[in-house]
Amino acid sequence: MNISPLRIPIIALTVLLLVPSMAYVVQAGTDTPTPRVIPLQSSGKDVTPVLSGPPESVTMKSGLVVLPPGKSVGKHSTEQNEELLIVFEGRGEMTFKDGSKLPVKANSALYCPPETEHNVTNTGTGVLRYVYVVANAR
Repeated sequence: MNISPLRIPIIALTVLLLVPSMAYVVQAGTDTPTPRVIPLQSSGKDVTPVLSGPPESVTMKSGLVVLPPGKSVGKHSTEQNEELLIVFEGRGEMTFKDGSKLPVKANSALYCPPETEHNVTNTGTGVLRYVYVVANAR
């Protein structure tokens, strides 16, 4: 089945918004992740972890990012992971190692493939608020 590339962010956002209780954590005394609801509340820091990988999930990591105007998350690489950003508020840009850029804006999702160095910067006048989801691609 072929899925239009334009539909991938929409499908991912729908899954993340409709199934928040499907984040996994470990039950006491077991190595099996279990479903739970995770509130998305800022800790007052730029990045607040939501899932930190095993044992909370199988491979998934995620976090809530709230960047003030002019701030960035810093250069980093996806390494062996793929990353999805779901933007709820604000605007900015994702900059890549080669200098190319993608717009980051409210009500959009961005996909970043494995082995991709990038940075996200708030270029707007208000906060940039998004959730990132990272999972092992191999």
